[in-house]
Amino acid sequence: MARPTSSLNEIRIPQGTIRYRETGTGEPIVFLHGALVDGTLWRKVVPLLEGAFRCVVPDLPLGSHRLPMPPNADLSPPGLARLIAELLVALDIERATLVGNDTGGAICQLVATRHPERLARLVLTPCDAYENFLPPAFRYLQLAARIPGATTVLARTMRLDFVRRAPLAYGWLTKRPIPDQVLDGWTETIRLDRAVRRDTRKLLRGISKRYTLEAAEKLRDFDRPTLIAWAPEDRFFKLTYGERLAEAIPDARLVRIDDSRTFVSEDQPERLGELIGGFVRETSGAAAPASAGL
Repeated sequence: MARPTSSLNEIRIPQGTIRYRETGTGEPIVFLHGALVDGTLWRKVVPLLEGAFRCVVPDLPLGSHRLPMPPNADLSPPGLARLIAELLVALDIERATLVGNDTGGAICQLVATRHPERLARLVLTPCDAYENFLPPAFRYLQLAARIPGATTVLARTMRLDFVRRAPLAYGWLTKRPIPDQVLDGWTETIRLDRAVRRDTRKLLRGISKRYTLEAAEKLRDFDRPTLIAWAPEDRFFKLTYGERLAEAIPDARLVRIDDSRTFVSEDQPERLGELIGGFVRETSGAAAPASAGL
């Protein structure tokens, strides 16, 4: 079943056209999803926050997007971080709370260390970090991206429910089954759109732990409040990575989200929404850092 697109806006930035959802008013919260999902990852969390905050959820060009990027778009991790920085400018967002999950969390780290000017605070849920980019269980995707035709074959198997719910697809990312309609939306365009597969191969070929290792070193100088909301039961992003991030970032706190795996927005949306809302309210009275340039 195709996803409805009537609620989506579009905006042109230097890298291409991005679709996004925006609801609510107040301090801005920008949600970044990971590879092979889209902004519907946050569909359970945003309604809990949009009454008090401006919630912006882009569909990033990470494999489940519906608008392919131009062939020359830079979809490397640094290129994607620059894309987010350009999106914040285009949407006139300042003092953003940037929330990331999975690959989106790695992008958040690069935005925080390369383009922090419009960030007020950072929230990282289970995500790639340090040497774990991609997690070993998913590195077969990077290999497939380098073999002619392999990405197409893998993508087309995603129409089979038992394949996409397998442990090394979407199966172990949550403790509770993801609805069929959501999985249909996440896998449809990579199956049917050659240009989306081109973007996905470009993304996968560009991923390297050198970017997250470099970001981790620079995060030692990141001076914005940071919430690390991690799932101890995550099979791919172990709690030790959250603990290392919380230790490295000067103004960071670590909160454990129990009874969840990678997609905490799917397994524990109420808990995550409560944590994000409380964190923003608690830290919004602090003066902007001198280096923020706002």
